Amino acid sequence: MQIAFFRHIYSMKVNIKFKNSVFSLLFNDPDILRELYCALKGVKLPDNVPVVINTLEDVLFMDRINDISFEIGGKLVVLIEHQSTVNPNIALRLLMYIARIYEKIIGNGNIYSTKKINIPMPEFFVLYNGADSYPDEETLKLSDMFKSVKDLGLEKAEPVLELQVKVLNINEGRNEAIVKRCSLLAQYTAFVGKVREIEKEGYAREESIKKAVAFCKNHDILKQFLVNNASEVLNMLMTEWNWDDAKQVWQDEAREEEREYVLKLLDQGLSVDEIKQHLKQEARENEE
Repeated sequence: MQIAFFRHIYSMKVNIKFKNSVFSLLFNDPDILRELYCALKGVKLPDNVPVVINTLEDVLFMDRINDISFEIGGKLVVLIEHQSTVNPNIALRLLMYIARIYEKIIGNGNIYSTKKINIPMPEFFVLYNGADSYPDEETLKLSDMFKSVKDLGLEKAEPVLELQVKVLNINEGRNEAIVKRCSLLAQYTAFVGKVREIEKEGYAREESIKKAVAFCKNHDILKQFLVNNASEVLNMLMTEWNWDDAKQVWQDEAREEEREYVLKLLDQGLSVDEIKQHLKQEARENEE
């Protein structure tokens, strides 16, 4: 991990408490979600099919709200935008997430009653638009995480619990049929692509976002959204992308039990270099 790189990343201190993502702000609307769902499934639903948003108030991931949960036509759909490397444990995270959503839906309903409770059928999507190479589509399964049962004399056992997550690459030029079916999704991927394109030209991240916002306003890409939310978009993207980079601190250099300590320091506004010094100082004190 290059120190100079993180000095560049943290040249602007970021408010980690800024939880919303651009994705959750942009798509948090029933009509937009109906169009997006139709695009993902390749179907056409009437405009009067109700969409009820029931996203959890706290976050699926520890850093930001990049998930949207909603009911549509008897289904409970969970959408997650992922700009960093797709986590291999996402199916387990979603298992815990969907349990909390069902708890929210049922409310005070008596699950011990003799009367059957009807619940919406779940469906999970991860929309990937990170910088790393990723296939157009991949399905991640909870059963792939299960331990071997060979010690029981079983070469293979059918899982009695399963959860499947469809991961779709929505970067420009990928899954174009899906993206073209939803105008807002096409514009969003174009905007994210423009930020990365400008950043590759050597501009700092903050300047790249500002230039991309100006370009998209002038070319009618998310124009009204960016006019109304320009400063929020800057804060959100800086938080999202810097936070993804900062997570490498505990993944690469810190023990698992130090993660909460790292989060606390980040929340206080410390830079990555400063956090590294804290961790080194703590290690020296422990050795003494």
